[in-house]
Amino acid sequence: MPDMSTKTITELPFMKMHGLGNDFVVVDARARAVEITPALARGIAHRQFGVGFDQLALIEAGAGDAHLTFFNSDGSTSAACGNATRCIARYLMDESGQTELHLTTDRGDLFACDAGNGLTSVNMGQPQLLWHQIPLAEEMDTLELPIEGSPTATGMGNPHCTFFVENAEQVRLEEFGSRCEHHPLYPERTNVQVAHLVATDHLRMRVWERGVGITLASGSSSCATAVSAARRGLTARKVQIDLDGGTLWIDWRDDGVWMTGATMHVLTGVLTAEFLDSLT
Repeated sequence: MPDMSTKTITELPFMKMHGLGNDFVVVDARARAVEITPALARGIAHRQFGVGFDQLALIEAGAGDAHLTFFNSDGSTSAACGNATRCIARYLMDESGQTELHLTTDRGDLFACDAGNGLTSVNMGQPQLLWHQIPLAEEMDTLELPIEGSPTATGMGNPHCTFFVENAEQVRLEEFGSRCEHHPLYPERTNVQVAHLVATDHLRMRVWERGVGITLASGSSSCATAVSAARRGLTARKVQIDLDGGTLWIDWRDDGVWMTGATMHVLTGVLTAEFLDSLT
C-alpha cells in the first residue's frame, strides 16, 4: 500500500452518520487508499478541534460488497461496531439499489438487509460465550463473573460486561463504566452495559464503550445485553432495547444475532490539508 500518512493527503472526504446518536465519521476508501493512523483518528475524533465521533469507520473494497475497519475515539481499533455497520449498510444499499449485502470485518462476515420502513438489519454473527473467546484473563463461567454485581461476559467481536440492575437510570455510569472498562479480568478492556428488565421482551440499557466513554447507543452492546438476558432466563431471544438515543430490536436466531434500527446520514464534508497537516 502506498504511504498515505496525513502529510501526503491533500484533503480527505468523509461522511458523518449516526445510529440513535451513536455517531461516526465514515471514510470511503474503495477508490482511494487511505491509512488511518491512531493520531489521525484521535485528531478527527476531537469534538472541539476536529469533527467528533464515537467511532470512525473505513470502507474498503473486499471479498464481499465492502470491508469495514473500525477505530475508537482514542485511536485504538475494534473488530466490530454494530451501529456503524448498519449506517454503512444503508449507505451502500442506497448507492447500489441492493436490498441485501455481504460485508467483511475483522469480526468476520456480516450480512445486512433492508428491514423496511427505513430500518436496517445486520446479522452480527454468533456471540462468543467461552472465556478465551471474549477474552477473559483466566478460565471461568462467563454467565456470572466473580465481580461485584455478578455481570455476564459476552464477545461480539469485542468484549462486553453486562450488569443487570434494579434501575439503569440511577447508575453513575461515568464512574462505574470507567472503572469496569479496565477490570483485570478483561485483558483487552471491555464495553460495559447496565440494564434493567422492563418486560420479558423489553430492556432498558445504558452503555460505556471502551476507548470512548458514555455513548447514546451501541449496537454490539445491545446484542451482548440481549444475549446475556436470554442466557440468564430474564427474557426470550427477541427483545426491544431502549437506549439513551432510541430503540433497537435484537433477535438472537440460529444463524446469529440480528440487530434492527434506524440510521441517519447527517452530512458529507472534506477534511482540509491544513487540518490534516496539523496532526503530524
